[in-house]
Amino acid sequence: MDDVKIGEILLPGDEATQTRRENSVRSKFWPTMKRAARYVPFSRDVVAAYYCAMDPTTPTRVRGVLLAALGYFVLPIDVVPDFLAVVGFTDDVAVLAAAFRMIQTHIKDSHHEAADEALAADPAMTTAPAADGSRF
Repeated sequence: MDDVKIGEILLPGDEATQTRRENSVRSKFWPTMKRAARYVPFSRDVVAAYYCAMDPTTPTRVRGVLLAALGYFVLPIDVVPDFLAVVGFTDDVAVLAAAFRMIQTHIKDSHHEAADEALAADPAMTTAPAADGSRF
């Protein structure tokens, strides 16, 4: 994926776009994460990003970038279809890595701690940590 395409994907969007993305991410994140956990080399950071995006104290622009990246991650159809096992998540990893570089100072220790708890609760990622997927 080239930088232009990733840049387009990571646009924060307006409030309506962010709300739509948040609803999509809330409903699809854990099932997608369960399928992708063994293919994504930085699963802890992806889960921490999820908690950061759902944290109401996270700045709006940062939430927008994270929701855009996580929204791309949970989309069933993207540049490289996710059902192609290892190769299928490479474009998702590229988008997530770009987002992390943009907002890394906003992911707090509490987000990483929440990620650690979620991953420790089920190392195989077979169940979500909470019924609604939220921590904050």
